[in-house]
Amino acid sequence: MVQLVEAFGHTVVAAVESGPATLEALLEHRPDVAIVDVRLPPTFSDEGLQAALAARRAVPGLPVLILSQHVEQLYARELLADGHGGIGYQLKDRVLDAEQFLDALTRVAGGGTALDPTVVSKLLARPTRADPLAALTERERSVLELMAEGLSNAAIAGRLFLSEGAISKYTTTIFAKLGVVTDDDTNRRVRAVLAYLEATGRSEQ
Repeated sequence: MVQLVEAFGHTVVAAVESGPATLEALLEHRPDVAIVDVRLPPTFSDEGLQAALAARRAVPGLPVLILSQHVEQLYARELLADGHGGIGYQLKDRVLDAEQFLDALTRVAGGGTALDPTVVSKLLARPTRADPLAALTERERSVLELMAEGLSNAAIAGRLFLSEGAISKYTTTIFAKLGVVTDDDTNRRVRAVLAYLEATGRSEQ
């Protein structure tokens, strides 16, 4: 991982192997972006995630890209719940595609989000009895899913073979249908995703 990041011109200020050491390094260096494995010694449960969350509580908005072997829905929800940018959640298999991984890293470092498509699918595709997306069309759902991956309107337009203007209209409609009202467009994008995730959590209780 260190060699990969350095090969693309980035500087690694610390490489540690445990949860406590991760938290200490994050607070000491406050890096432009941190790459954190969910499961770290000593127990290999969720030390990495807890270190990242603790660091973000101490340094709000600290950019963190989480790596996990599997989709952990609770972890993804907890990362998104604070409403700040600079968050990524990628499956470790994606690291094999160096360009895609570095793109996610750059996006998170810039204060954006970079959610693995598999994570988004797991979080958004499950129907609920009180589905907050019931009012959305299939196309609007597709736009919201790509929005949750952290893609810009231009990138979504390219993925769906539509104009950027059309995507802008879709996002405005999505915000209105989900009752997301704020002047900050970035926060609206995050809150549109959270509106569904939070409803899903309530329906599962």
